[in-house]
Amino acid sequence: MTHQPRGHGHEDAHGHGRRHGHGHDHHDHAPAVTAGNERRLRFVFLLTAGYAVVQAIGGWWSGSLALIADSGHMVSDAAALLLALVAYRIARRPADSTRTYGFHRVRVLAALANGAALLLLVAWIAWEAVARFRQPVEVMAGAMLVVAVIGMLVNLSGAWILSRGDRGDGNLRGALLHVIGDLLGSVGAIAAAVGIMLTGWMVLDPVLSLLVALLVVRSAWRLVSESLRVLLQAVPQGVDARAAEEGLAALPEIAEAGHFHAWTLTDESSVATVHVSPAPGVDPLLLPKLVSGWLHDRYAIDHVTVQVDPPGQLDREHC
Repeated sequence: MTHQPRGHGHEDAHGHGRRHGHGHDHHDHAPAVTAGNERRLRFVFLLTAGYAVVQAIGGWWSGSLALIADSGHMVSDAAALLLALVAYRIARRPADSTRTYGFHRVRVLAALANGAALLLLVAWIAWEAVARFRQPVEVMAGAMLVVAVIGMLVNLSGAWILSRGDRGDGNLRGALLHVIGDLLGSVGAIAAAVGIMLTGWMVLDPVLSLLVALLVVRSAWRLVSESLRVLLQAVPQGVDARAAEEGLAALPEIAEAGHFHAWTLTDESSVATVHVSPAPGVDPLLLPKLVSGWLHDRYAIDHVTVQVDPPGQLDREHC
């Protein structure tokens, strides 16, 4: 993204000069859209979601809790692919007068709902697995093996399709990692099915289901925690508000810096506001570009609103 901050000014209700520095020339916070990558994601999503249904039915029919657990894992990854597609679709919808940042938070809400549902699924899998440890359930290992092999082929196909896309696309890279995780789950299901066929140890099924549940709970908790961070408008990862204020105040052109706030808008875009005062002899009109450029270089914040206050104003407010 080309960083070309700009500024404009007006007087606020208290007569303070306010300047806005932006990390780009348009109020566009949407992720980049690549038609080829979107097509690949759509195809792999349909493949993953379709197989998740087949796997759930196969797990119910064969009595394999491991297949049902892995279908939950597939659902979580299909949801991740769907969220990536939603990001592409949202990128085409312009902001309007009532939603000036567009519709990006729809993706966050979807991620939160998805993560919460997956945590409930993990709780059920764990409960059922403990029950099967106490009283093993007969598993049709042959059917389990067939379904697991199909899953491995599906995931290999998905990984191959995604690997041929644009490697610079964050959505595509994340989707590829999810598919590789599904591939490992399918390999584990194959191993469990073969183990049951050779040894008759039905306990291998709940053991694998718990291992898969751990993979699901990890991704589900990440979805929930990251969604809550965004909705609570916590600072982006790696940003320290106090350190940002101190760093800005240390610049020779700035006398004071304060009231720094930053939050995440999308996975690829963050927003910040800050108040600064010019050092003696410094043109206040130079500060918005200076501040937005410094925050972009230091914290990758690409949209900054800068309010320039009279010298001493911030010190009086702190007192």
